[in-house]
Amino acid sequence: MVMKLKEYIQETLGTEIFPEKLPETGQGKLPYYITATFRLFNAQLFHRPVMLAEIKNKTDFTTTQIQKQLHLIADVFNTTVVLLADQLTFINRKRLIEKRINFIVPGKQMYLPDLLVDLRETFQKKRELKETLYPSAQYILLYHILRKNDPLENHTLKQLAKKLHYTPMAITKAVADLERNGLCIAEGKKEKYIRFENNKKELWEKALPLMTSPVIKQVFTDEIPVNLALCKANASALPQYSEMAASRQTFYAIEKTLFYSLQKNDQWKNMDDREGKYCLEIWKYNPVPLTTTDFVDPLSLYLSMKDSKDERIEMALEKILNDYIFTNNDYNLW
Repeated sequence: MVMKLKEYIQETLGTEIFPEKLPETGQGKLPYYITATFRLFNAQLFHRPVMLAEIKNKTDFTTTQIQKQLHLIADVFNTTVVLLADQLTFINRKRLIEKRINFIVPGKQMYLPDLLVDLRETFQKKRELKETLYPSAQYILLYHILRKNDPLENHTLKQLAKKLHYTPMAITKAVADLERNGLCIAEGKKEKYIRFENNKKELWEKALPLMTSPVIKQVFTDEIPVNLALCKANASALPQYSEMAASRQTFYAIEKTLFYSLQKNDQWKNMDDREGKYCLEIWKYNPVPLTTTDFVDPLSLYLSMKDSKDERIEMALEKILNDYIFTNNDYNLW
């Protein structure tokens, strides 16, 4: 990994780094569990001494454990310590950033708050690209990932518009948005078809920096209109995909056009911005076609809650990714 690191530093920062393995005398100052976990290297970056702590084995770890171990190394050697890893899950990267832990994943991300460096793979792309996907483009992507038995690649763009309840123009713009960001290819001359070249795990990881929460806002009401089929969302949906207990507040997701149509016809009772029997999440896209249950799909749920600081919710979301993304490449729900 040292060679990959040197190439990455040279390519991204235009400078060189020359890691040297920590001598045995230095390793003797540390507990065995530290030297068993990390390969340690002395180096200089921006003319400042740093110690690189490369994770030896791709074993499970908590960021709290890592934080304590890196602080111990820093205290012993009185230097800046940088975690070096070949790969990290999105959740672990997010937690490391929240804890302001220096880390480098060569070729992907460099976060060195002690050296005032935050370089992510998404920052390396051409900045003329949009920061986020259109909601319709995100919807197509999630439908493709989730609905294994209903492949979108078998339909023309006109057929997709009818199938997904969008206008032909909206689907054309959505597919162009996906193609512009390297997530799909539009093929065909007279009739256009969408094609996805990445497997779904790769596609998710590639698209994740461009995806956003589907939730526009939350409102509360004391009554749901009769015969209105809604999917449970937020903390009401987490128990479906994890061991987390159900919340006292009941959450539902509803597509924005339907919500405002019902509001116009005075279908919501005692609507309030702060409290009520039901919490309604107004979504940018329709949650119903993405699921076959009474709960919103797990990936939209993840996107709607991924910025939570609650450790229980973080653990539940991590389970969603492990179950539906990282277990294998054939992780579709239906």
